[in-house]
Amino acid sequence: MRISDFAVPDTPAARGARELMHEYHSPALINHVVRSWLWAEAFAVVEGRADVDHELLYAAALLHDIGLAPAFDNHVLGYEEAGGHVGEAMAAGAGWPVERRRRINEVIVRHNWPEVDPAFDLEGYLLETATGLDIAGRRDAEIPLEFRREVLTAHPRLGLAEEFGAGVQEQAARKPHSHARRLLDGGVIDKLAKNPLERV
Repeated sequence: MRISDFAVPDTPAARGARELMHEYHSPALINHVVRSWLWAEAFAVVEGRADVDHELLYAAALLHDIGLAPAFDNHVLGYEEAGGHVGEAMAAGAGWPVERRRRINEVIVRHNWPEVDPAFDLEGYLLETATGLDIAGRRDAEIPLEFRREVLTAHPRLGLAEEFGAGVQEQAARKPHSHARRLLDGGVIDKLAKNPLERV
């Protein structure tokens, strides 16, 4: 398994997601969202998942944390819900029909669920699984070590643990009803620090 095995989509939505990612994310978060896409694609291969909507998965992965950016922060909604609306607006501009626009919103929101049934939402499951690996180190051994090393060399973690941890803490303080609060209460700060990807 190599990074080159996974083709980067070249569509209006994919290009739009990349532009937003580069404009509104720090280098650490850019690397995080790109790694999340690669882990999601890798889990699909490891698990033999067919019928993955690769364009949808890519665009959702690149935008899944865009709600943490100050420009898109919502004073009521959790950052994944705010990000879902950004994704939906971007997809509308890319010409996606209404139902497909709703799908990117759903996938972004569901990446923060504790668990997603792949029979219910395959792309949501893959993104939730991938971000679980990149943030908390879940299921790291299921991805080949050489691929993990290649991805981390190409897209290093930089200050992700500190930056993402601070963002979740700030969101949880202002939005105690949100998934950010659940993540914080679930020990995300400790999980970030102890993530085995920090030592690959």
